Amino acid sequence: MGVKGFVEGGIASVIAGCSTHPLDLIKVRMQLQGETQHSNLRPALAFHPTSVHAPPHRPAKAGPIAVGVKLVQQEGVAALFSGVSATILRQLLYSTTRMGLYEVLKEKWSEPNSAGGTTMPLTRKIAAGLMAGGIGAAVGNPADVSMVRMQADGRLPPAQRRNYKSVVDAITRMVKDEGVTSLWRGSSLTINRAMLVTASQLASYDQFKEMILERGVMGDGLGTHVTASFAAGFVAAVTSNPVDVIKTRVMNMKVEPGAAPPYSGALDCAMKTVRAEGPMALYKGFVPTISRQGPFTVVLFVTLEQVRKLLKDF
Repeated sequence: MGVKGFVEGGIASVIAGCSTHPLDLIKVRMQLQGETQHSNLRPALAFHPTSVHAPPHRPAKAGPIAVGVKLVQQEGVAALFSGVSATILRQLLYSTTRMGLYEVLKEKWSEPNSAGGTTMPLTRKIAAGLMAGGIGAAVGNPADVSMVRMQADGRLPPAQRRNYKSVVDAITRMVKDEGVTSLWRGSSLTINRAMLVTASQLASYDQFKEMILERGVMGDGLGTHVTASFAAGFVAAVTSNPVDVIKTRVMNMKVEPGAAPPYSGALDCAMKTVRAEGPMALYKGFVPTISRQGPFTVVLFVTLEQVRKLLKDF
């Protein structure tokens, strides 16, 4: 497989990422809903014998369609592709790495079967996905941070917006203003999420595809690829959404010079989110997540299968 697997995975990932970018942007905006009500909990929790703090008012949360319509009304249609340059870079770094490594590991860990082909147990598929996802996320984290910030920028008051011009501008300014380490802010979450997504997405796609072919439900064509990929997308969305919510909030937090950050880390963010908004806040944005993860996974694997056919003689 070698370099070919990386090229095939990279092409499919960029096409899938760009085509579903608006859905990803809406997901990020929804995951940040309600955050301003509890990002500064420390002062409110300080003991004060003469004051009583009423529970914070929780405004109704808008759904994905409402969020998308409001976004277009306030920021224009072009805003649906805010941060798309970061998405492209992220797919080139993160997805190309994870897709290529998964194929390399799958080739090494597969065993001959009685039909003359090869098989790979589900446990090995999951292990390959975990490993490939973790390495890919570490490589692509700077682009991931940039993408989250660029997608979230429009929800801030004009005076507080970062107004990054491109992913290169975002990375340059982060290094200048916040240090090189800011490029790996939330990297532990990114890596954990990527391990879960890659293991559930790639391993389940291969598993669903094998089951469909072995049972003769459909042949190795478009119907099988779409069915297996949509099922894989659902599994990946359910598995990764809680980590994705926390990752988005940690990456997007604005740290003022000399001031304590809104969250001290992933666990602190998770606790504050659950305390202020309830446990189901960890599945905030799930509808756009599955709405994006389903089409993304379908486009990813259908494109990948077609790219493999085109490049099979190379």
